Amino acid sequence: MQDNPPGEERESGAEDDAGRAEQVVDTGRADRDSLLAMTELIAGDQPLPDLFNGMAPLLRDLANCDVLNLALYNPVRNSFVARLWERDRHRTTERERDSVADLPCSWVWQHQQPVFIPDLQGETRFRGTFAELNCFGVRSYAAFPLSTSGNRYGALGFGSRTPGWESERYASVLSSLARLMALAVESRDLRQESRQTRSQRAKSPQVDLKKPPFEAIIGNSPALNLVFNAASIVAQTDATVLITGETGTGKERIARAIHLMSPRKENAFIKLNCAAIPTGLLESELFGHEKGAFTGAVSQKVGRLELADRGTLLLDEVGDIPLELQPKLLRVLQDQEFERLGGTKTIKVNVRVLAATNKDLGQAVEEKKFRSDLYYRLHVFPLPLPALRERREDIPLLVQHFVRKYATRLNKRIDIIPDEAVECMMNYGWPGNVRELENFIERSVILSDGNRLGPPLGELRNAASPSRSESNGTLRDRERIHIIEVMRQTRGALSGPRGAAARLGLKRTTLQYRLQKLGISRHEYLD
Repeated sequence: MQDNPPGEERESGAEDDAGRAEQVVDTGRADRDSLLAMTELIAGDQPLPDLFNGMAPLLRDLANCDVLNLALYNPVRNSFVARLWERDRHRTTERERDSVADLPCSWVWQHQQPVFIPDLQGETRFRGTFAELNCFGVRSYAAFPLSTSGNRYGALGFGSRTPGWESERYASVLSSLARLMALAVESRDLRQESRQTRSQRAKSPQVDLKKPPFEAIIGNSPALNLVFNAASIVAQTDATVLITGETGTGKERIARAIHLMSPRKENAFIKLNCAAIPTGLLESELFGHEKGAFTGAVSQKVGRLELADRGTLLLDEVGDIPLELQPKLLRVLQDQEFERLGGTKTIKVNVRVLAATNKDLGQAVEEKKFRSDLYYRLHVFPLPLPALRERREDIPLLVQHFVRKYATRLNKRIDIIPDEAVECMMNYGWPGNVRELENFIERSVILSDGNRLGPPLGELRNAASPSRSESNGTLRDRERIHIIEVMRQTRGALSGPRGAAARLGLKRTTLQYRLQKLGISRHEYLD
């Protein structure tokens, strides 16, 4: 909204205010319509070039930029395939660039942090950027990570022909647009993966259940083998499974393995991260919507439930589903039927539901944040996953796996992993579990010179060192022994009138925090 030019008198303050308000309303409506149109494109099944060409004008209008740059990482060739879209000429060009450090898309992809370049002519850090964008007249540039909760695809860049474009002021908006584009890429990959999986299984439908598909989960510890055995048993049924565990323990991988061992293995495996999608779009994403259900719904959309018909639907982060949507999900679990948003026709589906969460849903029920009837429908077969500190013997195998993975990706050769480094990693608690270990190994490979892994072990030692009051006194040790003894008496039960929390006079959440703080693992009180 612009001020009146100098010298021009306002005839009516009331009329001016009304015009200004009307302009704000029109702008908000235009932005909302653009976002809804992007949602339609995300739900579509068009190839990536057509997807980008369709979303580029919408992204341009929302970001007010002149050039868009979509850079997707190719792990096979260790390169970026970049597509650039010009505002004036409405044309798209495509080129492939090596994964080199002087490209901002490479830096953004590796560090998962945005880059702001107010003037390309004075840029020295990313030397390859000016040469690539100069022919498009770009003077200022900003790039954001193109990633979802589970995947890193590349980077999305916004270029302006105006030097000093204040992109940092609109960082939150541009970052949200990048997340929407990442969601579109992920949705396309999910459909492609589903089609490829069906084709491959049609060619070789025989699956050896004696060797469950747990290859994506590294480890052979007793705690992990218990999970494998339980998953193999429940996979042969249609029972709802509630997979619980701390963040980074591999809940999605276990869910995929259950699907691949089930009678539904030849049909689709569809996942929905309930925490990654805005609340306003979650209902449409899950149940779909009819044409005209809301402004911008120009066509009918099929939801994830219909896509998973005769297959499996994974509801990741199920504890984040809003209360107003929980009755509809409960109906699906009970009756296998629902209506699309804005529709009246009842749709029947045959879907096996797996749910995953790192939250304590029992506690959420007590706090009235989660429906008890939905909780019991999800809690048919609970499958808790052990934290990494509960299966420390798997850490050497994980370290070797991640070193090979990132050495290949970064074009390095790492032949030696020091025993001191492995021992230090086994003694660390890993509150972020396998995901934290993987990120630490990736950072270690980046910092390594030569063929010897050089991890920053000081980070682990500093994080693991106890405070002076804890190391000099015996109160901590006594508290630890007492809690372990009570946990043994209750056989690991935390809640309930006879649970450990009640006996200790603590809340369930407080006891869970003390268990983590004191480093008490399951095998210490269940052996």
